[in-house]
Amino acid sequence: MSEIRPPRPAAMAGVIASVGVLAAVTLWARASTHTSMLGLDIAVAAVSLVAALAQLWWPVAGALVATLLAVVSPVATPAATLGALQVARRRRLPAAAAVAAAGIAAHLVQGLWRPNAGISLGWWLVLTGVGYGALLGWGALAQARHALLISLRERAHRAEAEQGRRIAEARMAERNKLAREMHDVLAHRLSLVATHAGAMEYRPDSSPEQLARAAGVVRAGVHQALEELRQVISLLRDEDDGHDVDKAQQPTLEDLPGLVVEARQAGDQVRLQDEVVDADSLPAAAARTVFRLVQEGLTNARKHAHGQPVEVLLHGSPGTRLLITVRNPLPEKGSAPTTPGSGTGLIGLTERVRLAGGQLDHHAAGGEFRLQAWLPWPA
Repeated sequence: MSEIRPPRPAAMAGVIASVGVLAAVTLWARASTHTSMLGLDIAVAAVSLVAALAQLWWPVAGALVATLLAVVSPVATPAATLGALQVARRRRLPAAAAVAAAGIAAHLVQGLWRPNAGISLGWWLVLTGVGYGALLGWGALAQARHALLISLRERAHRAEAEQGRRIAEARMAERNKLAREMHDVLAHRLSLVATHAGAMEYRPDSSPEQLARAAGVVRAGVHQALEELRQVISLLRDEDDGHDVDKAQQPTLEDLPGLVVEARQAGDQVRLQDEVVDADSLPAAAARTVFRLVQEGLTNARKHAHGQPVEVLLHGSPGTRLLITVRNPLPEKGSAPTTPGSGTGLIGLTERVRLAGGQLDHHAAGGEFRLQAWLPWPA
């Protein structure tokens, strides 16, 4: 608030015009009755004009100089009152009140030394006090309005920055969702590839037709995995073209039979028991979560208990909870998993179910491993 800023040419022209015209009118009005003081008034008018211009750089100093000049000549009154207004607009209230008080005192001395024949001293003081009070209030109002405009502009900038931050966070959340999708899809696909590749490795005595069929499954699985990975990467790269995770091809409950058939072709013994009522009314996000949960369950069974039967049970209806259970017998002791796991699949799955408003539990008991979850299903 105290820094010196170069004034605008329009402000300088306005000061010169207003102070110059008012000082000239005052000189003309007093020229016929106060001829002895005409030289002093002209000199004061010139100096007050300079003081008025100085107020654009130094409002307090310029106002005080004009106020001192107002003691000796009424022609400095325009510059003094303009200075009081400038200080009220650009400085804090104590400084503005001090300049206004100095202006009232200066005009009191002026009224005693060079009284105005058209008004009594008492009314002169009243008008002077009212005038400086009005200038003080006007300047304070202008300062408050200016501060409000600055505050609104800053709030707009902050809101814009906050909006940008929220957009960035939303994009990051979408990319995290894509990363989880990529893990689930590729883990399932590559586990199928590993299963067939392992069969080729440990059964070299298979017929050429069986080996060719297994090699074809491996080739097709790798090709599908690459296509899915390419699709996910393309979505990750498209930051500003409006792509959304939900706009990509997402699985639903209708895709579960195909998932089971695919697992059976890989040699898994999968039994699907679907007891879902009105599956079409299930929200898309919940349906996608169910598919990923079953997919992860089949992938884990294939990794850690390959060849064991897997049972998938779905039960629920609108207005209740959708229950999902995937269970399989525990592998024999000492048997190594077909494919090593990272241990992050169930962690990500737990987070996915929790975000959907449900709960997931997995444990081994009674000679079997059970993956069980429930999801809310609004009516």
